Amino acid sequence: MRLTPRSEEVSAVKVLLESPDFNDADQMAKAIIKQVGDLLQMRDWYALVHTWKDGTRGLNFGPFASEAEIKTFASKMAIGGTGRAVKLYSPGVMLANVEGKKGWKGYCQHPDCGHAAFTHSTVSAARGACHIPTCPCGQFRK
Repeated sequence: MRLTPRSEEVSAVKVLLESPDFNDADQMAKAIIKQVGDLLQMRDWYALVHTWKDGTRGLNFGPFASEAEIKTFASKMAIGGTGRAVKLYSPGVMLANVEGKKGWKGYCQHPDCGHAAFTHSTVSAARGACHIPTCPCGQFRK
């Protein structure tokens, strides 16, 4: 799996690395592993779904960061049958759309919001207001 770090991910890890709140390297390492896991949960991934020549379910491989990565992997394998790329939508993104992902690119930068842009109204007097009932945000901020 190839990872290209995103600026939001690098910033989140840097905060931990520069934090004076850790007593030892073990505490910091655990915090970084948890943070990176949360960050990677915000990505959509791909799987290679395989079918044998007789039409029965085959071997499935993943996660991959892109369809191009799947093609590269499949070109190196000789297992027979057919395969196709299937997008795996992130459960982290789904949760962030409801709970908010403050400071994350594509999410409202209002300090009390953090919800995805599509959760904000695009009509009349409510334009920009968040549709999540518990959110006090009055306007989407990029």
